[in-house]
Amino acid sequence: MPTVKNTEAAWLRAVVETAVDGVILIDSRGRVLLFNPACEKLFQYRADEVIGSNVKMLMPGHYRDEHDRYVDNFNRTGERKIIGVGREVVGQRKDGSTFPMDLSVGEAKQEDGSIFVGIIHDLTERERTERALRESAARLRAVVDTAVDGVILIDAHGNVLMFNPACEKLFHYTAGEVIGKNVKVLMPASYRDEHDGYIKNYRETGHRKIIGIGREVMGQRKDGTTFPMDLSVGETKHEGEFIFAGIIHDLTDRKRTEEQLAQAQKMEMVGQLSGGIAHDFNNLLTVIVGNAEFLGDQLKSREDLRRLAEDIGRAGERGAELTQRLLAFSRRQTLRPIAIDCNELIGSVHKLLIRTLREDIVINSVFEPELHPVYADPGQLESAILNLSLNAQDAMTSGGRLSITTANASLDDQYQSLHPEVRPGDYVLIAITDNGEGMPKPVLDKVFEPFFTTKEVGKGSGLGLSMVYGFIKQSNGHVSIYSEPGLGTTVRMYLPALMSKALEEPAPRRAKHADLPSGREAVLVVEDDPFVRSHAIRSLESLGYRVTAAVDGNDALQKLGTDIHIDVLFTDIVMPGGFNGWELAARARQTRPELRVLLTSGYALETLITHKRLRDHDAILTKPYRKVELARRLREVLMINPQQ
Repeated sequence: MPTVKNTEAAWLRAVVETAVDGVILIDSRGRVLLFNPACEKLFQYRADEVIGSNVKMLMPGHYRDEHDRYVDNFNRTGERKIIGVGREVVGQRKDGSTFPMDLSVGEAKQEDGSIFVGIIHDLTERERTERALRESAARLRAVVDTAVDGVILIDAHGNVLMFNPACEKLFHYTAGEVIGKNVKVLMPASYRDEHDGYIKNYRETGHRKIIGIGREVMGQRKDGTTFPMDLSVGETKHEGEFIFAGIIHDLTDRKRTEEQLAQAQKMEMVGQLSGGIAHDFNNLLTVIVGNAEFLGDQLKSREDLRRLAEDIGRAGERGAELTQRLLAFSRRQTLRPIAIDCNELIGSVHKLLIRTLREDIVINSVFEPELHPVYADPGQLESAILNLSLNAQDAMTSGGRLSITTANASLDDQYQSLHPEVRPGDYVLIAITDNGEGMPKPVLDKVFEPFFTTKEVGKGSGLGLSMVYGFIKQSNGHVSIYSEPGLGTTVRMYLPALMSKALEEPAPRRAKHADLPSGREAVLVVEDDPFVRSHAIRSLESLGYRVTAAVDGNDALQKLGTDIHIDVLFTDIVMPGGFNGWELAARARQTRPELRVLLTSGYALETLITHKRLRDHDAILTKPYRKVELARRLREVLMINPQQ
């Protein structure tokens, strides 16, 4: 009959033999006394291959010397460094491969010395899981850090936990400036109370007003400016607490494009409506005018009635003129395009304008000598120039200056990004500038719409600019208008250039530049208008100058603050950005007293003097300017002592 001791021994053997973790027994000299099946599976040794051998055979080389020191130190001093303590170590299999394991060692005192029991837990799967988690986290971090859209993480109290680089770019804050602060710092004031209400309501009721839903909101940058953005918010729980992830997409460019598209669609719809009305109205006018002429012939004996018939006919003809303008706006008029030398055409119109406009209007024409030809209807182009000139006259009630200029222009992809309807390419620019009253932005936004006018009733049809718009669009061109109250207006018409014809006559064009003054000096061009800046750079480089460009005064000051060499500052006078060309010149000369300055403006000199924006000693080149004028004026400035 088995004794209790034998029964307990059997139970203990069953526990050891069936244990999932490895169980190993060694003596004080490190010899293996027991090696259970789980150890056989872990180390790929049979028990009989290990029992009696030193336990170091189960360790990688660098652990063996360390093990000997542990055992020797324990035998001499009794100090426990591993006994009774669990630690992560590395085991070595029979084939030499290694694996991570958790080793817990206990001691049992025997009559002939201590024996040690090791419990071994394989950590291979845990390490694989942890490595996968680390790799997944690294991939997620890479996605967040390189995302084009902003990614922000906040806790249930609204405190920012994460702020990716795209957010830094959007809001102009660094992550360090935002993390730990309430997310309301990124919102305009009007949104902050609303945000607190959302969070409080969600925490109390679970009702979702923004969580899980994308919506358009406004963000606020560090400098206080705002921008439209699409915000999508998701939620999760971390350690029992809610956290919210926001994805932020900047809508600035989309909104700008939508506004431009809406305006273009509105103009297209109005044009289609106007064109349909004009065509139908022309049919009615044909009957009216024809019958009026017939009645006039039949009523020769009745002078009073014949005059009435003539009045009817003249009114019908006036209506026909209006419908022709409607057709021009709707781009349904019949064009007869030919290759045109715009300089020659404007020269002829100039003579007509002298006879047509009031005597207190000074007309100035400036031509690009190498102007490319265009393919357009000369009659319609003459009519467009005449319409714009008459509008300019009306804006100069006390007299003024009208400038008509031509230039070659290249509209690039960057310009198209601001004006999606424009096709990039080479154009001929015809600009008409007056120094009249100018127009505020609300008026500018509607000037091309048919029947819109700021004139008194009976003094304008509101179709002049719409006719210009329609003709230029029908000719595959582009038209823009710039105006500032008190300074005047510039209308720029772009017609596609005929490059093939221009290339047939290279020799005469080269000869025209043979005697132009040139130089090797360095010029800093400051101009906010991209096509004017491009034209200035191209002209100066063709004259031999080294050119650096800036888009506004702040950009120019940054460039002047470097060690770049600049001989001449060639700057526009009226610019965005907080200060004008004179102020830029003054600031530049504080650090570079030897710097020469040439100013330029699209407004007439008389206008600038009247508004006290021109000083006697300032060197100025009036827009539009020809290349020869730029070359000569620049050489004159370079010969001036800047200290005078």
